[in-house]
Amino acid sequence: MQTHGKIAVAGATGRAGRHVVDVLGERGYQVVPISRSSGVDVITGDGLAEALAGVQCVIDTATGPSPEQEAATEFFTTAAENLHKVGASERVERMVVVSIIGCDRFTAGYNAAKLAHEQAMLSGPIPVRVLRAAQFHEFVGQLVDWGRQDDVSYVPEMRTQLVAARTVAEALVDLATVPDGTVGRQIPEIAGPREESLVAMARLLVARRGNHLRIEPVSDPADPDSELYATGGLLPSAHATLAGPTFEQWLHSTEASE
Repeated sequence: MQTHGKIAVAGATGRAGRHVVDVLGERGYQVVPISRSSGVDVITGDGLAEALAGVQCVIDTATGPSPEQEAATEFFTTAAENLHKVGASERVERMVVVSIIGCDRFTAGYNAAKLAHEQAMLSGPIPVRVLRAAQFHEFVGQLVDWGRQDDVSYVPEMRTQLVAARTVAEALVDLATVPDGTVGRQIPEIAGPREESLVAMARLLVARRGNHLRIEPVSDPADPDSELYATGGLLPSAHATLAGPTFEQWLHSTEASE
């Protein structure tokens, strides 16, 4: 197989990152995985110069340990600063970062942290391409687990267009490898094939798991953006790329592979 070049993946062991590593390998790229488990830390900078030596592009899918706005913002902006600083010294030509559809509509929480991430990445010396994605299929199970209290799980009321992490990874690799001049001014978006209710998908997941957990919808009146979740603030725009599988198809294929 022909090797096309060297691309680093920040957050290489995460939900999207591990798929990005697989897609790059399948397409013949030399992959440099960046994660704390591989001895490279985007926050402290440990091992970063060595990892980025000879790298043409960085695909950034890294996330911090906390979903809280302040902690997440600190993680993202620090990581962006380090990737730009070290990447520029190592002559990295381009960076691609995954973000969230609709993050620019929100004023608080994790979505606001992702907007700060976009801004930090776009303000650095290395050219950056942003891909905004809908919530991953894996997000449903995570929220069910987070919201569990005994035999009930409280899941946010949310309209979303759930997308497979593998589908997002393919779009990130496409964006990282297409020539200059082929990407428009609009930030591209990738979402699943249809709108879903997060609560309905959580109930489907629980039913497929065969347990008796009850799913109850919840909204946070203290959250200034709570209405946006319920009214479609996270749904893709008309220019978004829509790609399967649906959550139900993904859930079936995931079960079949286990």
